[in-house]
Amino acid sequence: MTLLAPTGSGHQPPAPPAARSGRRRLLPYLLLLPGAAWLLVFFGVPLVQLAAASLYDPSGSLSTGYAMTWAVGNYPDVVQAYWPQFLRSFGYAGLALVLALLLGYPLAYAIAQKAGRWKNLLLVCVVAPMFTSFLVRTLAWKTILSDNGALVGLLRDVHLLAPDGRLLATPFAVVLGLTYNFLPFLVLPLYASLERLDHRLLEAATDLYASPVQAFRRVTLPLSMPGLVAGTLLFFIPASGDYINAELLGTPNEYMIGNVIDSAFLVRLDYPQGAALSFLLMAAILAVVFGYLRRAGTEEVL
Repeated sequence: MTLLAPTGSGHQPPAPPAARSGRRRLLPYLLLLPGAAWLLVFFGVPLVQLAAASLYDPSGSLSTGYAMTWAVGNYPDVVQAYWPQFLRSFGYAGLALVLALLLGYPLAYAIAQKAGRWKNLLLVCVVAPMFTSFLVRTLAWKTILSDNGALVGLLRDVHLLAPDGRLLATPFAVVLGLTYNFLPFLVLPLYASLERLDHRLLEAATDLYASPVQAFRRVTLPLSMPGLVAGTLLFFIPASGDYINAELLGTPNEYMIGNVIDSAFLVRLDYPQGAALSFLLMAAILAVVFGYLRRAGTEEVL
């Protein structure tokens, strides 16, 4: 007597190994799909529109409209007109980065290696200013550096500042504001690298008669390079495109390229010029970043 296999509901036979392997290979791409779609809609599409706006006829306006004339000449025109602001932006960001490294590296090292049970509290102190608006923090520095403030009065009393000297509305104020506002972006990646530092390596360097300076240069600094590279990029990129600090703590003589872009879009309503400046700023930052990463990678290998 022949028994027939039941049809309909029941256990399905397992998928062949090839199908399971194909699904496993496809899974990472499916997980990336939401993020990729988000970037495409909210970054890719606006970027294409910005690129198109940078090639509009510069003689157009919002009232009469802009014609697509592929005006590539917008780029050399804005470079010729605003190259001092470009140089000033990267100069201020570079000076602020040096100052942030002098402050941030010892701070990150102290929190990671010496703070003990105070580590979490100190980390909260580093991050706490981020809970306040960027604009409010910058306005606070405007009050601190004001001509009638306690800091300026103290510096005048100890003759570090001339009787008619001032801190506000100077390049020093802009660089100081950039340093303060973006310092946590440098400290946190550095802390993450230094916190994982193996003390036994430092002990081994000491056993091999390395001085503290040699141990730092040959052990601590190379092992902290991933955090140092990430922190400097996270600091430098937004600092070079910032315009709030120059607007509130400086004068038009201290304006950075971000101030010019802000004025082009919101004051003069010159969209082709603002778009061309934005693209040139992105290209310049990318060139600096790639050059820095290549240099840092070479030094890490050496």
